[in-house]
Amino acid sequence: MFKRRAADDKPDASQTTAELMAQALDAAEANDYESALAIWGPLAHQGVARAQNNIGKCFSEGLGIAQDSALALKWLTLAAEAGDPIGQRNLADIYFKGEGVEANAVQAAELYRAAAEAGDGPAQDMLSWMLVEGEMIPGDIKEAKHWAELAAAQGVVPAMTRLGMIYHNAIGVERDPVEAARWWDKAAARGDADAQVMLGAAYQLGAGVPQDGVAALMWLLRARANGNVLADSFIQPTFASMSAADIERARKLAELPLVEPV
Repeated sequence: MFKRRAADDKPDASQTTAELMAQALDAAEANDYESALAIWGPLAHQGVARAQNNIGKCFSEGLGIAQDSALALKWLTLAAEAGDPIGQRNLADIYFKGEGVEANAVQAAELYRAAAEAGDGPAQDMLSWMLVEGEMIPGDIKEAKHWAELAAAQGVVPAMTRLGMIYHNAIGVERDPVEAARWWDKAAARGDADAQVMLGAAYQLGAGVPQDGVAALMWLLRARANGNVLADSFIQPTFASMSAADIERARKLAELPLVEPV
């Protein structure tokens, strides 16, 4: 199932599991998934949950090995049942998308919750989104906000954007344009196109931030460059209220690399 290591490339018997996992991670980060799998394979068979997750993810995406949904499900299930939060989240993704298994949003949510409770940021974000939408599982805005805040604290950008929308749309909270703009600013600076368009609109209207055409156009241009189709509906009105010099200044600012906040 996994590529065998060359005889002269066997792991030192004295290496700890942590050292072997670090070695495999280095290989994976260098896109050498075959070497990573050669390390993860024996560990997974020994019951190392994170190795089981990693193998499952490789089978799911065809990384270093032929894509196989059934084997992805097998290994991710083992990892999830062993309590690995990333395994739980990846298995949740499988059930949410219905990849090689019948889609099951309820089961996905249960797995996201298990991973979220173990501190996994992306799982916290996904659970928050499902709770806000309230279509696949019963909605709960208070809990959705709780998980979004935890995810945002770990740097999960979509959660920051969602918090901005919660305050903007007064979803379970008092409407707070300042707090909405604060969260959008955090996400926009990290490259989120949805946050960029909302922050641009906020600057255009002076909602939660001082009205500033240059800042508005700069963020709207970034959002459009990132593929947000909503940006165009704000760009033309912003153009109409600006001088040629300010438009050019905004264009130049939009072309600068983003500096992610510390």
